[in-house]
Amino acid sequence: MASKRSKKAIWEGKIVGRAMVDSFVKLDPRHMMGNPVMFVVEVGSVITTVLLVRGGGAFLFNLQITLWLWFTVLFANFAEAMAEGRGKAQADTLRKARSETIANRILESGQIEKIPSSNLRAGDMVKVVAGEFVPSDGEIVEGVASVDESAITGESAPVIREAGGDRSAVTGGTRVLSDEIKVKITSNPGETFLDRMIALVEGAERQKTPNEIALNILLAGLTIIFLLAVVTLQPFAIYAGAPQSVFVLVSLLVCLIPTTIGGLLSAIGIAGMDRLIQHNVLAMSGRAVEAAGDVDTLLLDKTGTITLGNRQASEFIPAPGVSEAEMADASQLSSLADETPEGRSIVVLAKEKYGLRGRELGPHEMEFVPFTAQTRMSGVNMSGNQIRKGAVDAITKYLAANGGAMPPEVQASVELIARSGGTPLVVAEKQRALGVIHLKDIVKGGMRERFDQLRAIGIKTVMITGDNPLTAAAIAREAGVDDFLAEATPKDKMDLIRREQAQGKLVAMTGDGTNDAPALAQADVGVAMNTGTQAAKEAGNMVDLDSNPTKLIEVVAIGKQLLMTRGSLTTFSIANDVAKYFAIIPAMFAGTFPVLNALNIMHLRTPQSAILSAVIFNAVIIIALIPLALRGVKYRPMSAAALLRRNLWVYGVGGIIVPFIGIKLIDMLITGVRLA
Repeated sequence: MASKRSKKAIWEGKIVGRAMVDSFVKLDPRHMMGNPVMFVVEVGSVITTVLLVRGGGAFLFNLQITLWLWFTVLFANFAEAMAEGRGKAQADTLRKARSETIANRILESGQIEKIPSSNLRAGDMVKVVAGEFVPSDGEIVEGVASVDESAITGESAPVIREAGGDRSAVTGGTRVLSDEIKVKITSNPGETFLDRMIALVEGAERQKTPNEIALNILLAGLTIIFLLAVVTLQPFAIYAGAPQSVFVLVSLLVCLIPTTIGGLLSAIGIAGMDRLIQHNVLAMSGRAVEAAGDVDTLLLDKTGTITLGNRQASEFIPAPGVSEAEMADASQLSSLADETPEGRSIVVLAKEKYGLRGRELGPHEMEFVPFTAQTRMSGVNMSGNQIRKGAVDAITKYLAANGGAMPPEVQASVELIARSGGTPLVVAEKQRALGVIHLKDIVKGGMRERFDQLRAIGIKTVMITGDNPLTAAAIAREAGVDDFLAEATPKDKMDLIRREQAQGKLVAMTGDGTNDAPALAQADVGVAMNTGTQAAKEAGNMVDLDSNPTKLIEVVAIGKQLLMTRGSLTTFSIANDVAKYFAIIPAMFAGTFPVLNALNIMHLRTPQSAILSAVIFNAVIIIALIPLALRGVKYRPMSAAALLRRNLWVYGVGGIIVPFIGIKLIDMLITGVRLA
């Protein structure tokens, strides 16, 4: 799960400096009202500040309470600003790639007009040659070129982009390294992919997700309940002969409401999107990140995701009367002119398994016959001899044309390979069949283990392939997926997603082609490849800048980490409020009701030190938890029940124990230096 994009350190100086300034800017009540919990703390801070200025009471105690209440608000703003600052740092890097360039616009007459890239409009045609930057987002309509996309993806290795197919999209700000291409512009100024990336990673328009809104409502409800409880507490205190100052009542309110999660909630959501960006995945909304954490069904394309992408030669099966060495030699010779990945794998297998390396070809009058789609064969004419390798039906016709026939034993090997999900290629020498080459999809290492982990947390995996059901079943068994969809068409993918969603499940899938666009749009989490078509990128709600189809598994893990982090810190926040009860309530009423001293289990020195210690801890814990909020709780695949138990033990019990220790240490410190 390592990212190619360099990760910003949590406490990087530039980010911290900007966050400290933003912490004060965010004190604007119009901003604070978006966070009900912290807005109440700010209002309390204003009230205590006004009363402090008016004078009266224990000035030093009141001053410390007021300062720490303001620190609580600032620390919460700082947490949010830190999360946003990491995104802004990413945006600054991206802005450097969005420099103004000169575009070679092609006029209807065919002439070239040089104009600023900002003057380009969707539909314009431009020419980009080696050494020039792509002026804006577009689709290659003519040519093929090597493109440096490091400014966008962080990957230094160049990639090939070509007209037609699913690798025709180019992004503004990338640089053409070789050849030349003709590009049709697909975006207007301010609407490019890079512009959208910058706006999204800055987090300025980040909308709250449904879960976040629900949690905000819960926190607001708890705040109202505790506000009413504290307001009604003063008449009771007056009746009991122990009236409390406004400073004490505000302190009680701030310590009882869930300020910890209230102060970190926004930062957790922003940091979740930032973690995706660190993995070179751009989420179009926070909703998509959360949906990834709740995914029930994962649709994975076979080629390039589960398998390596190209079939590889795995064994040579000689015909009766033919030795393995002779079969391997003929297979290698017939593949020397085959530049396909399959042909190269045959040469490599013969070299590695049978030691067929260098050979002297000069004296043999070699005439190579390259593979073509028409003949479906490749081969070599050598010293009057002909060796051919190709598809079964093509070699059958070749043998018949030379007066030979396919032996039953070779035909049986062909059928056995086909039933196992492999692809058979037959090697022949004029009228004699020499044997069969077994090509098979190579499942990527570790895929079965990853699917086992997904199954353990209740996620169903479905492999999608255009292969026939027999081949698909064999690959599915080897990879360890739960189900497969063979001979899949765009409609089949849509129907499968809809069936899963009709059962109340959330579905994630990945794709890169225009034919994947309907399914990407239908899926709850649609991860489009950056190398794919514009239609695919617009249909999905995430874009993988690395164009790595297996990234979908990481996306699910990051989504779950976001939900786990929010749940863990909510548990911790509510649990540590319990400890604050034992600090403040005995301090407020122990003088009037000595029996309440039994609740002072921390043996805090004085009522003032108890209240001040709780307020200080309440503020400091927000700062202490910022790294956890930004990095996220470590994700471990486990069942929901096991996760709940772990959460309760670590963050529930821990949320009670940590405040007891922290408040006691603060009490010892402030009484030691006579601050209370």
